[in-house]
Amino acid sequence: MTDSAFYTELNHEGILAVRGADAAKFLQGQLTCNLNYLNAEYSSLGARCTPKGRMTSSFRILAEGDGFLLAMANDLLESQLTDLKKYAVFSKATLSDDSAQWARFGLSGADAVLAELGLSLSGEADQVARADGLIAIGLGQGRVELWAPAERAVAIADLLQARLPHANLNDWLLGQVRAGVGQVFGATREQFIPQMINLQAVGGVSFKKGCYTGQEIVARMQYLGRLKRRLQRLKLDSAELPEPGRELFSPVHSTSVGEVVLAARAADGVELLAVLQDDAATDGNVRLGEDQPLRLLDLPYVLDSDREIQR
Repeated sequence: MTDSAFYTELNHEGILAVRGADAAKFLQGQLTCNLNYLNAEYSSLGARCTPKGRMTSSFRILAEGDGFLLAMANDLLESQLTDLKKYAVFSKATLSDDSAQWARFGLSGADAVLAELGLSLSGEADQVARADGLIAIGLGQGRVELWAPAERAVAIADLLQARLPHANLNDWLLGQVRAGVGQVFGATREQFIPQMINLQAVGGVSFKKGCYTGQEIVARMQYLGRLKRRLQRLKLDSAELPEPGRELFSPVHSTSVGEVVLAARAADGVELLAVLQDDAATDGNVRLGEDQPLRLLDLPYVLDSDREIQR
């Protein structure tokens, strides 16, 4: 179904809101992305890291009203909210769980429906369109997030149901896997630095914004380090759906060579993103468990460190 038009509810994520006069300044010192690029027309992927550069969350962030909204995995929201409040105590910024204030839908191939709602996107990733309280965020490849205020959720759901086939969340996540966009969940919290999930390649890391928590490690890896583990896209000819954090192995290694980041069922098996050791990816003999071989697939983008550091 990922090759046709559909809609689904994005109920696997919640929304953390940061508002107030110091919201931008506060978040600029916490997040990998550059908030100076955000406005009414553009959003960004991003992450929050420990001082050692390990991601405690990843998200999509957009400017809204007097602050920002961050959509992240449900099982990370409470811990991120609690932790951020500790650092915001001396800032003119308030933080809250705004998940109940919004209904979010994933749309594929739905330009006509968006036009009916007064929303127009060029197809450019991260672009934002707004109309009558609705927000549309383009992700590229015909995929769009539609955000609606909670009081309009039923009406929007009814319209989508009348115009588009309904899909389950798996079909949306399959599109994310094929787009090569990794994500942090509770099971993978503090396991990866941003470059391990190629976050810098999809606009989620700025190397020009200045200091933020973990910035020294992230920048050193980009300019001086040799990353030995990075995101790969793989295919599993099995119906088993591995959870995030599931370890991958190779017969020529005595220990794990990688971890699953995100997986979704496809028509003929399972496609997944995994952080994998470079030598294991080169060897190509990677397995889930002892007897389930994985096949490497192409990512839809090229890693280019020179281009990445310009952001």
